[in-house]
Amino acid sequence: MCRLLAICSRQGAGMGGNLARLLLLLALAGCASRPSPPPPLRPAAIPPVPAQTAPAANPVEAIRTRCIQGRRRICGRVLQITPSGLVVDSGYTGLLQPPLNHSWLARANVAPSRPSALVEGAAPDSIAVGLLFLTDIPRRPSVHPYDYVALIGYPAGRYDYVPAPGVTNTIRRFAAGLETAVRLNLQP
Repeated sequence: MCRLLAICSRQGAGMGGNLARLLLLLALAGCASRPSPPPPLRPAAIPPVPAQTAPAANPVEAIRTRCIQGRRRICGRVLQITPSGLVVDSGYTGLLQPPLNHSWLARANVAPSRPSALVEGAAPDSIAVGLLFLTDIPRRPSVHPYDYVALIGYPAGRYDYVPAPGVTNTIRRFAAGLETAVRLNLQP
């Protein structure tokens, strides 16, 4: 560009001022119409890692985080009592409403409501639906068959439920205590 300006100024001195100005304007207009170089590329921003998927420093913390994210409201009828826990048919949302929500246990003579088209959500504290095994329950008051329970449960693996001799169903296992759920998930 400097070379073009030098030529225009030398020729413009001999041709007259108007022609030199015209050539200078054309030279500057040509320079202005060139595309500007693209802006320097900036590295893309790295999206933050959500807390539930961030790798934990140790496996116990990772299991604890998964248990907290997978917790469910277990509200259902006790179908079987075993030495290690209860088999519960969960989904009785009426247990979460007054006057039944004052205790974790309601006797068999109550009649809580159960929606017919209830679907279990994926968010923490969603209502668990279907058969499940609940362990680490409070000791008092004592539980009887067909009583109703309403507790927070943390996922603790699987349980082999035997409803009749020769029939085995694998159902989800929950623990009413977070520490118990972590311990059960650490077992092979």
